[in-house]
Amino acid sequence: MLCALSYLVVTFVGLTASIAVENSLPPANPKPGATAAIDVSGFSSSAHHWRGIRDESRFIKVEPNQPSYPPTQVREIVTNILRFQRDNGGWPEDYDMTAILTEAQVAQVLATRRRQDTSFDNGNVHSQVAYLAQAYTQQGESAWRDACRRGLDFILSAQYPNGGFPQRYPEPKDFHAHITFNDGAMIGCLNVLKDAADGAPQFAWLDDGRRERARDAVQRGGACILKCQIRVAGRLAGWCQQHDELTYAARPARTFELVSICPQDTTEILRFLMRWDTPSAEMVQAMDAAVAWLAQVQLSGIRVEKVKAPPQEFLRHTADFDTVVVADSKAPVLWARHYEIGTNRPIFAGRDGVKKYALAEIERERRTGTAWYGN
Repeated sequence: MLCALSYLVVTFVGLTASIAVENSLPPANPKPGATAAIDVSGFSSSAHHWRGIRDESRFIKVEPNQPSYPPTQVREIVTNILRFQRDNGGWPEDYDMTAILTEAQVAQVLATRRRQDTSFDNGNVHSQVAYLAQAYTQQGESAWRDACRRGLDFILSAQYPNGGFPQRYPEPKDFHAHITFNDGAMIGCLNVLKDAADGAPQFAWLDDGRRERARDAVQRGGACILKCQIRVAGRLAGWCQQHDELTYAARPARTFELVSICPQDTTEILRFLMRWDTPSAEMVQAMDAAVAWLAQVQLSGIRVEKVKAPPQEFLRHTADFDTVVVADSKAPVLWARHYEIGTNRPIFAGRDGVKKYALAEIERERRTGTAWYGN
């Protein structure tokens, strides 16, 4: 993993300005007949939640074996993205932007446009903005540019003055109001904004006003990241999934997401900080310390395995397997999802919120419903 901590190549961004300025912008360079595939991996987490996790609150449910558009069908995927975009410029979480929708589903999506159910969770919002920027650059459709701009403006409006981003916006409540690194929320937004600020090719059409707003947002976001970094006995370590929006302290989220230091979120933060051409001395210190912490807590001699088990239906999912940790001296190194602050011991919890020190000690519902280890 440490070797993989290199510059992250991303494709994102957008913002807002006056109509006169917009009309003076250079057009994108459409490629007649071009159907080059655009990466749809940014939608994978939300698509997985829609297709694989039950949630009765969703306004459309997945149909059995519902098909998806291939990445080459850019126009059809953009049509979906525009359908799902809310009047406030954002998108509801946990739907599949590549799904081939039924007529009834389309009608229901369009009927809910005024809802304020927008969220950055599970790679949402910034992934749509990133896709639209690329699609507009490829095809030159002004409606796609306008939707991208509205999405970018939504991102900018959601940022706290201190540079952090909540999980949900507008009017976030409870842990949804915390500065959220989990599931690509804050770093996804900042990567889009940095692409806009840096003049990435897919944002060549962006006006100077929006670019400057993006530049300011990125600077404040970087400062917020440094303030959130956890210290243990005076030494910098990594970051938690969520941090207090006022004090920057590590905070819990759902009952099974305890206060901890989280390698996967830490790695994503590091990759973003590495995008600075001239990082400050404080940034360099933060990155060096976090990489050292990651090296310190890597786990050797074990692997995580899914084993066949009797099918069992849970509230959100059904599992015909169990997840176990197996000794294996030849296994590649792993990292746990959560480490106890102060001891660096991997920690786990079920829906009861009780801290455990072994995966086998929590219930099967959470063993099969959360990725407790990663690379």
